[in-house]
Amino acid sequence: MLNVTINKQTIQVPEGTMILQAANKVGVTIPTLCHLENREPIGACRVCLVEVEGARTLVASCSTPVTEGMVVHTNSTLARNARRQVLELLLSEHDGNCQTCDRSGDCELRALAEEMGVTFLPYEGVKAKKKVDESTPALVRDNGKCVKCRRCVTVCNEIQGVGALFPQGRGFQTVIGPAFTRELDGVACVQCGQCAAICPVGAIVEKSCIPEVWKALENPGLHVIVQTAPAIRAALGECFGYEPGTRVTGKMAAALRRLGFDAVFDTNFAADLTIMEEGTELLTRLKKALVDKEEVALPMFTSCSPGWISFAEFYFPQFLPNISTCKSPQQMFGAVAKSYYASKIGKKPEDLVVVSVMPCTAKKFEAQRPEMNSSGMQDVDYVLTTRELAKMVKEAGIDFKSLPDEDMDAPLGLSSGAADIFANTGGVMEAALRTAYEIVTGKALPVDNLHVKAVAGLDGVKEAALTIKGAKKEWSFLEGVELKVAVAHGLGNARRVLEHIKANGPVYHFVEIMTCPGGCVGGGGQPRFTDDSVRLKRISAIYSEDEGKKIRKSHENPDIQTLYAEYLGKPLGAKSHHLLHTHYKAKEL
Repeated sequence: MLNVTINKQTIQVPEGTMILQAANKVGVTIPTLCHLENREPIGACRVCLVEVEGARTLVASCSTPVTEGMVVHTNSTLARNARRQVLELLLSEHDGNCQTCDRSGDCELRALAEEMGVTFLPYEGVKAKKKVDESTPALVRDNGKCVKCRRCVTVCNEIQGVGALFPQGRGFQTVIGPAFTRELDGVACVQCGQCAAICPVGAIVEKSCIPEVWKALENPGLHVIVQTAPAIRAALGECFGYEPGTRVTGKMAAALRRLGFDAVFDTNFAADLTIMEEGTELLTRLKKALVDKEEVALPMFTSCSPGWISFAEFYFPQFLPNISTCKSPQQMFGAVAKSYYASKIGKKPEDLVVVSVMPCTAKKFEAQRPEMNSSGMQDVDYVLTTRELAKMVKEAGIDFKSLPDEDMDAPLGLSSGAADIFANTGGVMEAALRTAYEIVTGKALPVDNLHVKAVAGLDGVKEAALTIKGAKKEWSFLEGVELKVAVAHGLGNARRVLEHIKANGPVYHFVEIMTCPGGCVGGGGQPRFTDDSVRLKRISAIYSEDEGKKIRKSHENPDIQTLYAEYLGKPLGAKSHHLLHTHYKAKEL
């Protein structure tokens, strides 16, 4: 332990602690634009400069380790003036357009300028060359607004392991973007939106479809319905001043009705449907492998995260046969809505508009995939992020906090607690195990409170093993089988799992992969800024939502049972195969 004095407060910190971290321990916040937790500091922005007694110059607090007896001044005149000057230089070349910028209300650069008392710019400065990239369905890049903090580079390369963004050039000529100044659709970008989630300014944002949704809502000839993903209910409140992890399910449903949607449904319903199809698919693959001795692609991977699907198509096409053929819950919902639901209400599919509210920017890309049209047309028409929904609510003048709690509509609004936990890393795995184990044994999953703690939490890769005991006669071949599963969140962790399987063979039976850190609660379309403390609060809220449900297993959802009885027939049947399943193929640029 080392002794350090920060603004006359002496504390002890472990060796290797950076000044920035030490300052946080005494309640001192040092501003920064480039720093990301749990990542090696790069000291790129220089906004975190502090004064250290005995040092020749000011130092970057994010990348300077504490030494024994160090005395630090974070708010001296010298430090404050230097940070203000760095900020003024950044602002001088920043083509911000604050009056109309998408990030005007939550721009970190603008907030820092206010905190540091920047009231005018003493430097005129040449502006960076503006180039707007709108080549993908999910994201928009504007180089003119980029402050070259390199957060997007860190998250894309170190956390996601995708490598779509790099710094190119030197000094003022530095450009952050795809190699050879290509547009995003010309490189292996999975459109996960983690870059947009951590960008401090408006240089990378989601591509908005708010105007198209307003237009649909105002068309009396259209029946416009909306589905909300599990993660939204634990994050949307942050856009209206609630603490992270506050559940706003009822107010969200009320707000959507007041926006004019003809029906408010829940993607959770389709998550339950996914478990029915995916669980049956897993058991079918196991039967073929263990009884029929067929060559089967194992382990089976989950398929509900579109960024992960793109990642596999680009980087690991050899594992495409291992991915479940199930569509994501979003796409299952769209297919069912434009067939089963349209028929029930006497509407033509072409007169039905399906809007999704998702925590994920990659869902915008997924909705436009050519495979997603089993209803005879595009199954999901528009995808809004959590942030976009909040903007619409504010634009409509709705006082969110004063809204009453309302329920989702029938028949696509009832869901189990198992569907809620799809929002969390490990949640899809737990939901699948709840149903699959009970189908095989007739008994509840043997864990406390139904939770599989081994696959919960924020460890990057998690493993669990479950020995099947008391299998029914038709599943006797699984008696005594140790079902081995793994969970990975963040594509960098997914790569670790895939490389492990490549090197060691099918060491698992079932693997859940989520694109974003923490799962959907940490999606690229969620309220900013998302760090682990926020992720954990949202995860806790989702588990509470699950635990408060009367129905906590997907196969016990009565509306799912009715859907099969009236329309689909059975899991993996001919109709469900047509509507709810798909295939993927390798991508080449």
